[in-house]
Amino acid sequence: MSDIPTAPLILGNEPGTFPHGVLAERHPAIIRQVREAFPYEPGQRHALDALLTECTEGTIQPLPADAHDRERWRTWGMDAYAGRSWYDVPWLWSESWFYRRLLHAVGYFGPGPWQGIDPFRPSKLAELGSPATDEELAALDDLAGRPEDERARALLHGSLWGNRADLGFRLSAEGAEETAAVPALVADDSERLWPLLGTPGTGTLCLVADNAGRELVPDLLLVAHLLACGRIGRAVLHVKPYPYYVSDATTADVVDALRRLTDAKGAAAEYGRGLWAALSDGRLTLRAHPFSCSPLPYEEMPDDLRADFAAAAVTVVKGDLNYRRLVGDRYWPPATPFAEVTGYFPGPVAALRTLKSDVITGLTADTEAALVAAEGQRWRTAGTHALIQVRT
Repeated sequence: MSDIPTAPLILGNEPGTFPHGVLAERHPAIIRQVREAFPYEPGQRHALDALLTECTEGTIQPLPADAHDRERWRTWGMDAYAGRSWYDVPWLWSESWFYRRLLHAVGYFGPGPWQGIDPFRPSKLAELGSPATDEELAALDDLAGRPEDERARALLHGSLWGNRADLGFRLSAEGAEETAAVPALVADDSERLWPLLGTPGTGTLCLVADNAGRELVPDLLLVAHLLACGRIGRAVLHVKPYPYYVSDATTADVVDALRRLTDAKGAAAEYGRGLWAALSDGRLTLRAHPFSCSPLPYEEMPDDLRADFAAAAVTVVKGDLNYRRLVGDRYWPPATPFAEVTGYFPGPVAALRTLKSDVITGLTADTEAALVAAEGQRWRTAGTHALIQVRT
């Protein structure tokens, strides 16, 4: 990004902004929810209370000397930010640090009886088992008789909208999107995505997953369809190596989602069985790279991860957090070209993102003007708009 004018990093130190609200309100609420979700022991409860005080009123304290990843976090900025307010460091870093510290407080990394217990698992399973998920899976039966390209488009939009995945199964929405004054889809490069898959049945798709539960299911359905129809020969699904950002997908969450599919009826079960077989024979593989939980933009990815993405026909980056890491968590002017801020990426890349934070690139001036006129700046964070952006 060295050729692009520098935009200010997003911090959380300005009251009234979205990042400040996350640090001051959302993080304390998450601590309370985690505290109530499990019968944690006195030591863990004390550690959670201490984290609450530190992240809202205190300064950043380093990991203990015996933390297994202490050296990694030192290279990721821990030493540079220690002693500073959580609000005065890059918001991306502060958020990531919060989740690492939360896992330490509940004993996730052990040793001890709570080692490996996901503090967010109850909410993930509740969402995955909800009646709304049943309805979304049942909608797959209506797609079965559609032409392949229409099914692919529907599943792409299901993946895009995540827990509003039912929208993805409305193949045309009767033209509503095209006639809306302020479109829900603020950028749509989807027609540039399909050709990137290359020679049918041979290319590799890398999909960098975002959330678990009802948002992971449509990601898996898209992969299943592309494999079953021969649009790709192989898929690599990048998940988090440990629980992160409340609902980010881990390997355990992938297994839960596959079981949800295989236990369903109709087309959903068929997709689930296909994915199970693909994992078993290597056409679908999981990757849980440590950098996936780093507080840094993808521009600083290590060489082995860069090689993974370079070998793919296309890398699809899902969700808001991954978008922030892809383009850099900065106050870019909205018309900043997406292709320029992702020029460092080692291969073709596509972003599927529902807008839930301030960062944005690649909008036309007319689209930005229409959004601001209709909604002020709320469109950036409300989750009511989405984008598909592609850089070849």
